[in-house]
Amino acid sequence: MSSAPPSLLPRVQLRDYQQEAVTRVLAWFRQTDDPGLLVLPTGAGKSLVIAELARLARGRVLVLAHIRELVEQNHSKYQAYGLQADIFSAGLGLKQAERQVVFGSVQSVSRHLARFEDAGFTLLVIDECHRVSLNEDSAYQQVIQFLRAQNPRLKILGLTATPYRLGQGFIYHRHLQQQAVRGEESSFFRACLYELPLRWMVKKGYLVPPKPLDMALLSYDFSSLTPMASGYFNEKQMDRLVSEQRVTPQIVADIEQRAAPRQGVMIFCASVRHAEEVAGLLPADLTGLVTGATSSEQREALILAFKARQLKYLVNVSVLTTGFDAPHVDVIALLRPTESVSLYQQMLGRGLRLSPETDKQDCLILDYAGNAWDLWSPEINQPQPARDTQLVQVLCPGCGFANSFWGRMNAAGEVLEHFGRRCQGWLEEDEQSAQCDFRFRYRVCEACGGEADIAARVCPHCDATLVDADKRLKEALQLRDALVLRVSGMTLEASVNGRGLPRLKVTYHDEDGTELSDWYALETPAQRYVFEQVFLRDHLKAPGCGWSPASAEEAAAGSERLRHPDFVIARKMQRKHWRIQQKLFDYQGRYRRADAAGS
Repeated sequence: MSSAPPSLLPRVQLRDYQQEAVTRVLAWFRQTDDPGLLVLPTGAGKSLVIAELARLARGRVLVLAHIRELVEQNHSKYQAYGLQADIFSAGLGLKQAERQVVFGSVQSVSRHLARFEDAGFTLLVIDECHRVSLNEDSAYQQVIQFLRAQNPRLKILGLTATPYRLGQGFIYHRHLQQQAVRGEESSFFRACLYELPLRWMVKKGYLVPPKPLDMALLSYDFSSLTPMASGYFNEKQMDRLVSEQRVTPQIVADIEQRAAPRQGVMIFCASVRHAEEVAGLLPADLTGLVTGATSSEQREALILAFKARQLKYLVNVSVLTTGFDAPHVDVIALLRPTESVSLYQQMLGRGLRLSPETDKQDCLILDYAGNAWDLWSPEINQPQPARDTQLVQVLCPGCGFANSFWGRMNAAGEVLEHFGRRCQGWLEEDEQSAQCDFRFRYRVCEACGGEADIAARVCPHCDATLVDADKRLKEALQLRDALVLRVSGMTLEASVNGRGLPRLKVTYHDEDGTELSDWYALETPAQRYVFEQVFLRDHLKAPGCGWSPASAEEAAAGSERLRHPDFVIARKMQRKHWRIQQKLFDYQGRYRRADAAGS
């Protein structure tokens, strides 16, 4: 790709952040062929960025999207340059692939790959790239593999407002702006090149502010709903819960009342039957209903009528979350739970576009399903471990990077617990770059003493096989002089030993009543150091946060900061006393943990 625009071609004036995004892409592809992505919120003008990149490209360009509305939208922005491009989309009735730039639907292109057998394709752009699966049989991967076979140096750029996939987390490995690691090493997109936060877009006046209302007194209860193996909610289960609760008429009446002074209302429902019920309770002459079964012609007519404000209410079931642009929408009503932050952001994003024509000031967010996602700060790679957890900031003791982990805080704002394993910081020194190697939680390799992730099976330092917890438990259970505690609790007590010296007594309780204790001295710096190494390192709920008790009394008083192991293995010494030899944390295996420990 060329960094200098052809002088004879017309230009559309980009906003500063759009030009910055283009500049970051050009810089990335000058140094690597690895796939990269841009994160731009709904309404930020992704189509204009795509058009500028396609205009600058020296070779051929293929721009893919998953629905025809996005194909058409991206194509029209490119035409705003006064340039011509082909469309390859069965849904739009066109299958042209001769010009330098082609805008296509992934389904149509993947079914006609022979039409794209040209080594001249140098850039592949994927809109809504969070839909790219790692499955080699998926439509996107088929296109990628085919184009790479023609040109191994193919540049691949993704664009999305929501860079995460259900069950995967972030779809890219590292974030260049934040100098942070976000996704797995195996992520298809190697880096986020540029991200524009939603809060910044609202603050700068490029989007209207969302105005959420607390609907706790009138809402559905979906707390008993559990995701399927795929991670998605079952539509039949959602439909059953909605039917049993019988609050839909009151909710629809509440929507009508709150939306009375508003221009356009989008309502997202849990099932087709639910959507039909909601639409039936709204004014027939002002309401449109769109489901997966709605014909293309009828769907297009309803959307046009809604955009023309002939209809005020548009009821749908997960079919208008992307590629839908109706700037006058100023009410979003959620009548369904959302499995993922991506879906949540996509739905709310339908109402945040500017609408000078209607003088829209904000967008009313009516959530009748108790969705817990944070619109402003959803950037977390792991699923929320519990409802009472929140995003906490944890500074890395090694490099100082401010990590974002799920965790818990006390009333004073101190982090009591977090679920981070490794620092997310990305370090660049002396032309070398790598992820910070500080680990908050880890297991130690018995062969070399190196630290490995708690779920690792092979040591990353010496390639030795790490002994798994099940093997340790099995071996201990077969020994006559070994005792295995299935730990259900732990107590700490400031006490004295047999010689009257102050000590911290830590007692582990088995669910059957058996107890084992350890004793620790904390009087001298050397003793406190040993305590940190052999006890605190594994027991702290928030490792790396700096809490280090100076006395047995302080340690006992801070017991809320400590976690107990899942299993304790002890051996009998001199046929008299039990000595704890191993403690197993973060256990995931075939042996049952204590009921009080969460199994």
